[in-house]
Amino acid sequence: MDDSGAILCQISSLKDMLDQVNEEIEASIQVTREIESEIVKCSEAESALSIRESELAKMVYMLDFEISGLISVTADSRTSANHLEEDLCCLRMKCDEIVKRVINMRDGFTTSCLDFQRNIDKGQNDVLRDLLLEKEFLENELHLLSKKNNTLQNSMLAFVEEILEDLHGCLSDPGLWHSKQQFVTGSCRSFDRNPKPHRKPRRSLFSSDFFDSNQIEPK
Repeated sequence: MDDSGAILCQISSLKDMLDQVNEEIEASIQVTREIESEIVKCSEAESALSIRESELAKMVYMLDFEISGLISVTADSRTSANHLEEDLCCLRMKCDEIVKRVINMRDGFTTSCLDFQRNIDKGQNDVLRDLLLEKEFLENELHLLSKKNNTLQNSMLAFVEEILEDLHGCLSDPGLWHSKQQFVTGSCRSFDRNPKPHRKPRRSLFSSDFFDSNQIEPK
C-alpha cells in the first residue's frame, strides 16, 4: 500500500510536471508565433524600407543631376552677367558721348539761331522777303482763280437748270413743244434766206477778260 501510494504520488507529481511542461511548451509556442509575426512584420518593414531606400537613391541621383545643371547654369549666368556689365559700360560711354554731341549741336543751333535773328534784324533776309512776297502773290492769284471758277460753276448750274426747266415744261405741254419746234424751224429757214452778217469773234468762257468785262457774280 505504501508503495502504491508513493507511486501514485510520484505519478501525480509527474503529471503536474507534465502539465507544467505542456504549459511552458504552449507558452513557448505562443512566443514563437509572436516572434514569427514580428519577423514577418520586420520583413515587410525591411522591404518597405528597401523600396524607400531605392526611391531616395533615385532622388539623390536626380538631385545630383539637377545640382550639376544648376552649377553649369550658374557659371553661364555669371559669364553672361560679366558680358552684360561690359556692354553696359560701353553703352554708358556711348551715351555720354551722344549727350556731349547733342549739347554741342544744341549750342551750335542756338548760335545759328542768334546769328539768323541778327541777320534778320540787319535786313540781310532779301531772299526770304522775296519768297514771302511771291507766296502772297500766288495766294492772291489762287484766290482770284477760285473766285472765277466758282462764278463759272454757278453760271453753268443756272444755265443747266434753265434748260432742264424748259425741257420739263415742253414735256408736260406737247402743244408748247410743237409751237417751239415750229418757231425753231421757221427761224432756221429765215436764217437760211437772209445773208449771213459779219460776226465778231466770240470770247471764250474760260478767258480772264470775259469775267473782267461781264463781272458775273455768283448766285
